[in-house]
Amino acid sequence: MGVYVLKRTQRLPISIQEAWAFFSSPLNLPEITPPYLGFEILSERSWLGRMYAGQIVTYKVRPLLGIPMFWMTEITHVREGEFFVDEQRIGPYAFWHHQHHFKPIAGGVEMTDIVHYRLPLGIIGKLAHVLFVRRQLEEIFNYRYRVLEKRFGRIEAEAPVVEKTVA
Repeated sequence: MGVYVLKRTQRLPISIQEAWAFFSSPLNLPEITPPYLGFEILSERSWLGRMYAGQIVTYKVRPLLGIPMFWMTEITHVREGEFFVDEQRIGPYAFWHHQHHFKPIAGGVEMTDIVHYRLPLGIIGKLAHVLFVRRQLEEIFNYRYRVLEKRFGRIEAEAPVVEKTVA
């Protein structure tokens, strides 16, 4: 079926409240997205206050050869301080479901991202996944890991936890 899963866990020495405030604001996405993607928020910034289920956020992103693509996500589930889910409504994927989980731990917070995604175009999409999409997604999350560690510090010296599976 070609549904892929990327899972990433990171521990930061910040409170759950600070983590939630930062990650639940789409306005912080450009800071944790690699510059080469040309990530730009198109939504009216005044609409991007407190996150809520049903919230629509629009972006422009350049994931391939600098070609701009429109991306619309909907925040479908929110449990404040615990998790939220964004799902692509329009964009480059046939399916995109991104869970963001937050758990208090000794000395900070553990954040886990779980992304289920599927590419369009059948066998061409599968080939694109093997050739560059998987690697690009992993690099996006590696970049995010480094930026967050630099901004907030780290609890212990550890590499990002990466789990890849094909469902």
